[in-house]
Amino acid sequence: MILDKLLTFSGGLNNSSSVLDSPTTGTQVASNIIDLGLIDAIPSSANGGGARDIAYGYPLWLSALVTTAFSGGTSLQLELSGAPDDGSGGQGSYTVMWTSFAYVTANLDAGQQLANIRVPSPVPGQVLPRFLRLRYITVGTHAAGAIEAQIVLDRDNQIVGPDGQYSGYRAGLTVAN
Repeated sequence: MILDKLLTFSGGLNNSSSVLDSPTTGTQVASNIIDLGLIDAIPSSANGGGARDIAYGYPLWLSALVTTAFSGGTSLQLELSGAPDDGSGGQGSYTVMWTSFAYVTANLDAGQQLANIRVPSPVPGQVLPRFLRLRYITVGTHAAGAIEAQIVLDRDNQIVGPDGQYSGYRAGLTVAN
């Protein structure tokens, strides 16, 4: 899987550090909002122009994994939304493009795959988004837990077992030689 710092919502490549999001209570936005506009010495994308449509052509994927097991709380849900340029280079109003189902906290162990989906196209009537954000919607208060999430080039094809965990050996298992 190829990772890109500029396409990372939270995780090891975000902000040149190992920032992981730890949703605790209520609705929280991931630590990084992805800007699909043209930046840095390329013509300005202000006034709504320049956003790249990443849902067409070669598919890109939204990947989200639990990196630290969750405890406390009741459930966790993910929400991907997009916003156009507000005309001055800032974020306009966000429109929800995808929502996961609610994961019960008891199932949020390290290695649990929360999202492995193709980046959705804008919903009908939605302006092509320049900004993408990932929100974590929690019920109850989580005492622990962390998530790594990013847009990736290739689908994560690691086999996942019936419990949503990567197949193979579970974390912490020692195999004698």
